[in-house]
Amino acid sequence: MFKRLRRMRLNPNIREMLTQTTLHKKDFIYPLFITHGKNIKNPIESMPDVFQLSIDEALKECEVLQNLGIFSIILFGIPKIKDSIGSEALSPEGIIAQATRAIKEKFPNMLVCVDLCFCEYTDHGHCGILNPKLNSVDNDLTLEILNQQALILAQSGADLIAPSAMMDGMIESLRTALDSNGFNHIPLMSYSTKFASGYYGPFRDVAQSTPSFGDRKSYQQNPANRREAILESLEDEAQGADILMVKPALAYLDIVRDIREQTLLPLAIYNVSGEYAMLKFAQKAGIIDYERVLLETMISFKRAGADIIITYHAKEIANLI
Repeated sequence: MFKRLRRMRLNPNIREMLTQTTLHKKDFIYPLFITHGKNIKNPIESMPDVFQLSIDEALKECEVLQNLGIFSIILFGIPKIKDSIGSEALSPEGIIAQATRAIKEKFPNMLVCVDLCFCEYTDHGHCGILNPKLNSVDNDLTLEILNQQALILAQSGADLIAPSAMMDGMIESLRTALDSNGFNHIPLMSYSTKFASGYYGPFRDVAQSTPSFGDRKSYQQNPANRREAILESLEDEAQGADILMVKPALAYLDIVRDIREQTLLPLAIYNVSGEYAMLKFAQKAGIIDYERVLLETMISFKRAGADIIITYHAKEIANLI
């Protein structure tokens, strides 16, 4: 006799009881883009409802988030001046160091995660110090300034550091620097499998981080390479990462599942700007049931194995669940 699986779907109470994947507000981290100045809330055409915020406006946003039940954010900086080594990120008065102190002072219960990279801070738009011979980023010199940036942000009160530069040895180097300076309690959420993706376009508008030449294929992950993608995350785990991450999310759910099956560490995904923009513009065009598709997409991330979802949709989702 064939199985009648529909028997378990006919009654709504049974369907609810047997739901295997659920969303909770605690699953989400909301990105904020911080710029210098006051009373600044610059809209981004390619990312509806996302803004560049001055610190005073970011504090208002944090209050809104907490009222919605969202208590985790990740910060990205937009500096006043860019140079070849991203000097502002190496200063205690850099925009994210200032923002971290201000947010932790006013909202001590907010989990402040800080993105650790240099693409927003360099005049060339790449993720570290350039090596002219390679026409790419110098791995080991970049590790040195990543360590400096991490220590400044830890001293400023960051709760969680998220290195995203995809440098070899990055996690081991950061772990050593933090531990030897009294910050062995600060966890690292590594962008452990970060693809050289076309889905980042709108982010580069808001973060003003488009490379001035070339691309990032010499250090970010090849989208075609499954085994290498798994290896990247497992290597970061071996070096001491506390949380692993796959970025982007939607086109890489097979990789999320692959990594989930090979690690017991918490696993994050970044629902990136291009994924966000596609849904928002589909909503504007009236071609999808937006709220239904949004929740279905978030469920797919959890079902694939993600514990943490970084998304620009977090406020909307908090209202829906």
